[in-house]
Amino acid sequence: MTLPGSETQAPILTVTLNPALDLSTAADEVRPDLKLRCDKPVVDPGGGGINVSRAIKVLGGQSTAMVALGGATGTRIADLLKSDGLSILRLTAPGETRQSLAVTDRATGSQYRFVMPGPEWHTTHVSDMMSAVSETARAGGWVVVSGSNPPGVAPGFEQMLTVRLKDGRARLLVDTSGEALRALAGSSIPVDVLRMDSHEAEALAGRPLPLRSDSAAFAAGLVREGAARSVIVARGADGSVIAGPDGAWHAEAARVRVVSAVGAGDSFVAGFVLARAREWPVEEALALGAAAASAAVMTPATELCHAHDVERMFAERVVTRI
Repeated sequence: MTLPGSETQAPILTVTLNPALDLSTAADEVRPDLKLRCDKPVVDPGGGGINVSRAIKVLGGQSTAMVALGGATGTRIADLLKSDGLSILRLTAPGETRQSLAVTDRATGSQYRFVMPGPEWHTTHVSDMMSAVSETARAGGWVVVSGSNPPGVAPGFEQMLTVRLKDGRARLLVDTSGEALRALAGSSIPVDVLRMDSHEAEALAGRPLPLRSDSAAFAAGLVREGAARSVIVARGADGSVIAGPDGAWHAEAARVRVVSAVGAGDSFVAGFVLARAREWPVEEALALGAAAASAAVMTPATELCHAHDVERMFAERVVTRI
């Protein structure tokens, strides 16, 4: 992919605590109480950080994927990642790695996603993971924590990791949800970049955020309160908003036919963090993330963005200051 400034980049480490072996298939119709004859499943390694690393590679960048894996399923994911040419750092998970299932109903086009919880973690496992991250993160680089936390990892993991990465060792981008997101939003230990979708932002705000300016004001409020140095709110088909030291910006999403939303958020994070690792201005990084997310929704199941689509959409980017 030929984009300005793509020659050099800072190191990127993605962290996946709760990976999954993603199985995706389709049936003529999804109905209860019947045996549903499905297509041969497509198998992909899944989990937020894994998908971010996969998309970074698609975009012509480099990253190291730190993944907690266990059992036969974990070994299968490791083999798939290696066959994709990714650089991986495998850590031992406290149990068998989970699987997830996505089934598309051809009659309606609806997609049903079944997500398993993953193995239970204990305090020693969390401590070991934080030590591994802090020892691997490189000065001036980026660490991306993306995806759900496994059972047993209490909200606050990301704040503790922020403390371990202090003194400029690396910048931390977090894309999470649920209790972990609520803990981050209420924290006074700021991560470098915090990303969430509009539904999560509205739940935190306790009110609708119908306008771009509403999302920007909410994001700026979290920055003022010390939750993060920059906050991104993804607004779906309306693109993404960021608020931080460089002001508030909006990047439009491309108008495309949505085939599957799976992986769109991870593709956004990949584009954004890769651009920042190449020292692009924040508004251009936001635009590359938006282009990658738009390209991802055009692909089926767990397939991520395609480089030529991202390049075309980035060339047509529309970014405005709010």
